[in-house]
Amino acid sequence: MQVKIYLDLVFFLNFFFDLLLLVTVKLLLRRNVAFKRLLLASLFGSLSIFLLFLRINSLELFCFKLLISILMLLIAFGYHNIRYFFKNFVFLYLVSSFLGGFLYFLNNSFAYKREGLVFFHKGLSINIIFLVLISPFVIYIYIKENKILKSMYNHYYPVKILFSNSFQLNIIGFLDTGNNLVDPISKKVVIFVSKNLVKGKLKGEKEYFVPYQTIGSGGLISCYKAKKIYINKKEFNNILIGVTEANFHFDQVECLLNNRLKEEL
Repeated sequence: MQVKIYLDLVFFLNFFFDLLLLVTVKLLLRRNVAFKRLLLASLFGSLSIFLLFLRINSLELFCFKLLISILMLLIAFGYHNIRYFFKNFVFLYLVSSFLGGFLYFLNNSFAYKREGLVFFHKGLSINIIFLVLISPFVIYIYIKENKILKSMYNHYYPVKILFSNSFQLNIIGFLDTGNNLVDPISKKVVIFVSKNLVKGKLKGEKEYFVPYQTIGSGGLISCYKAKKIYINKKEFNNILIGVTEANFHFDQVECLLNNRLKEEL
């Protein structure tokens, strides 16, 4: 049985997807490299199609592909140190696994039909042009969501609060840009925890009342001075713990940090 291989088409697809992956790594890691280096690396990676004509086993093929990906990264981003290179390497394979897995899932969705628990091939497959068109869109969504998650989780910090009566809180804090409350007398910033976390636990602790003002309302909030406060393992002494009736309902956050701590964190 004769099989036709269109080398120009295979070469183009290899080049296109290699370039797409390298551009994604560049955007995700914010690498400052010229686009022509990415083109050159993709061109080199596309030469791997000649492996099709070599009589090698699966392990040898894997090693060749690994070597080619390493050389591609060196051409595209250079070598500064092992940490820099390793991060490029990991992200290249993370992105390629994500894209490859999605396209594999998409192809199976079109190519297979299910009847009960039985799947069989129905003769359809994803058109190459469709693959080329949808892949950048998939990568765009991946980059966008990755940046949103990265930006969001950069504002999460482990918080440890120790009180004089030996009560201790180990919670997750979120840096709230809307919280700029400061005690006008002591000039200490205020962070907020839910009343449910400290209810009945602060007996004997000195209570302060700090005035606050929001849009359409204002008043006094009950605050306590902790013996020690650690945010991201860094000790702070200029903080009051404000106890609020509100319950925080997002992603395990139990403390709203003050925006004035941003520079110190």
